[in-house]
Parts: sequence; C-alpha cells; structure tokens
Amino acid sequence: MENGGVIRWRFGCNDELTKASAITVRGVLNTLMDNLKPEDSRPVIPLGHGDPSSFPCFRTTPLAVDAVCDAVRSAKYNGYGSTVGIPPARSAIAEYLSKDLPYKLSPDDVYLTIGCTQALEVILEVLARPNANILLPRPGFPYYESRAGFCHLEVRHFNLIPERGWEVDLDAVEALADENTAAMVIINPGNPCGNVFSYEHLKKVAETARKLGILVISDEVYDHLTFGNNPFVPMGIFGSIAPIVTVGSISKRWIVPGWRLGWLITNDPNGILKNQGIVDSIKGYLNISSDPATFVQGAIPHILKNTTNEFFTKIVNTLKEAADLCYDRIKDIHCITCPSKPEGSMFVMVKLNLSLLEGIKDDVDFCCKLAEEESVIVLPGVAVGLKNWLRVTFAIEPSSLDDGLGRIKAFYERHAKKQ
Repeated sequence: MENGGVIRWRFGCNDELTKASAITVRGVLNTLMDNLKPEDSRPVIPLGHGDPSSFPCFRTTPLAVDAVCDAVRSAKYNGYGSTVGIPPARSAIAEYLSKDLPYKLSPDDVYLTIGCTQALEVILEVLARPNANILLPRPGFPYYESRAGFCHLEVRHFNLIPERGWEVDLDAVEALADENTAAMVIINPGNPCGNVFSYEHLKKVAETARKLGILVISDEVYDHLTFGNNPFVPMGIFGSIAPIVTVGSISKRWIVPGWRLGWLITNDPNGILKNQGIVDSIKGYLNISSDPATFVQGAIPHILKNTTNEFFTKIVNTLKEAADLCYDRIKDIHCITCPSKPEGSMFVMVKLNLSLLEGIKDDVDFCCKLAEEESVIVLPGVAVGLKNWLRVTFAIEPSSLDDGLGRIKAFYERHAKKQ
C-alpha cells in the first residue's frame, strides 16, 4: 500500500520444494551433521554418503584428468553444446555401452545430462501425465520419490526381498500396477542394498513389464562395480522384450561425481518409445533445461576409449576388500544384522534390533545419537524406505572404515540393554 501503509508483498515460498528436499539423502545427512559435537577432536567418519573421491585409494585415473585438461586447452569446447549432447560424446557413449548389448546403440539413443540425477529427473518429468503413477523399489534411492512427488507423479512401492538377495517382488509389481502405471524403476547394482541382479531375474523383470505394458527405468550409475557371484548385466539386453530407459554416468566407475556428466539411454530396438512420443518428450524437456559442461563432454571420447582395465580392476578390488571388512566387522555389532553380503555398488543395508538397545527409539534416533557421541554418520533406513534399518557405505579408506565400525560397536556396548 502507498502513503505509509503496510505493504502486502505478493510473493512467497514454494512449500513443495521444502517438502521434497526433506526426503533426500542430502537433507537427512545435513540433519545428522547438526548433531556432531564441535569439541570432539576425532575425525568425522562419513559412512552415510556415496562419494569416495576425497580418499586417496579412490582417486580417478590421471588419464581422465589429462583428457579434461586437454579439452579445456583446445579451446574447442568453450561454447554452448547441443541440448542433447555434442555428437562426438554421444557417439562415444553409444559405442561404450553397446559393448555389453546384443545390438548397437545409435548416437541418437544417447542424451547427455548433468549427472545421473538430471537423467532421472528428465524421464520422471516426461512420464508425469495426469493420474499417472510409477512403481519404485523399497528400499530405494529417495530422490526418485521426492522428484516424482514434485512433478505430481503418483508413487507406489514394491518391496525388494532381503531373504532373496534383495530381488524384486514381481508379484507385488503386478498387484500394484493399473491402467495409469507408466513405468517401474530398478537400481542395479543396488543402492542402498549392495545387491546385483542376475541375468535370469532381470529377464523376468522385462517380461513383467511387457505383460503390464510399462517401460523399465534402469538406474545403472554403479555399472560394473561388482565383486560377487553375479556379474553386471545391463537391463538394455532385454530391450526387445520391453522398452528400457537406462540412466547412468561416469560419476561412480571413474570416481568423479563432481564432474556431473551423465546420460539417458533409450534401449528400444522395436521403436516403442518413439511411437509413444517418449523420445520427442525427452528432447523437448532437454530443450528447456541446462546441459552438462561442454569441456567435460569433449573429454568423454578419450576417457571412455583409453581408460585401462587396470584402473577399473583396482577400484573394484578396493571396493571388494572394503565390503568384506564391513561385512565381517558388522558381525561383532550385535544390534545390527546384515541379511546378505554386498556384491556391488558402495553400500550395504543392515537391520537394527532395537530390543537390544536402551534409550534408542528408532533408526533416526540411533543415527542422531551416534553422530553426537561417536562422530560417525550413518544413514537411517527410513531415508531409503525401510524404518529401523541402516544404510552403511564402505567406500572410504580402510583405516577410516575400521575406525568407524569400531565406534559403532562402542556405541552399541554403551547403549546395550542390561541382561
């Protein structure tokens, strides 16, 4: 109002953004960090996130660093790129991913994104028609749920079965789906469970999707980071059974999450996604959004072609040793149990037995007090869809991992119920 009156401002906050961010891993971890005691002189042990890049044993290959530096110095990549990705990068990624498939991907099947996060954002927005729903795994990566909620895409959860190596409950998938179901999501290798789906199980997933008339979104950001009985099998192998949209990135296999280079791939030899308008919608979304840094795109052909198997083997062996250490040490912490040994990715899910603890209400309370008393950050299971479970990352320095698990054991012994 004018003349000295009270001004009525006509803008305000977006409550949906605040609500959506509250159920992200970052949001939960930030809350836990607030419980740390500044006077604790011990280093904080980060067992709650999936970014091992700060640890020397998980450094990326110098070849990748040189490729980025060369791309910058060339001055060829200082301008805007195409909204779907520059052609050399799309061609290189198509060739890289086709090595594991029974058919050749075209560069036109590849869309470059700002990390895997934007790739899943793109496909969720594309599918978000009125009344549509999507089927998500429980436990799973919470960003899917928060992003789906923000774009008004209804979420329905199917369980992963811990007693069967965290396989998808396919009967539940069929029971949940209806005429408005657009897609189901799988994460393989698994976050948060550390599982790796077999060829046979993935084929059943594709057959179920075909039966229901839905597409499969396959999150393969941890592709090839496997060290158990099951090798990594890309879901795109089954693209002739049902249309598959794969999301991935260089973040995990090359240990460079900060480089923010991801991709969305349409594995669709039968042309179903194109006929249904999904391809045009993906292009439309990318036309109105940002694209990854052009110089990182410029480095991709060299990175994909020339990274040695020795580098990949070193990273996988380091993860395996850390997973073995984590699994063995957890056996000594009686209030948590691990249903299956991790075989891939960087995480393991463990069940919290509250009946053995005094003064601990739930998994969130456990994690808050653990941060306060031991300066150890572990993600409460409720953040990934399983209350009174915990997600533990083992992708850190072995000495820090050993120290962190030792502190968790000390915390348990301090809070154990007296017999």
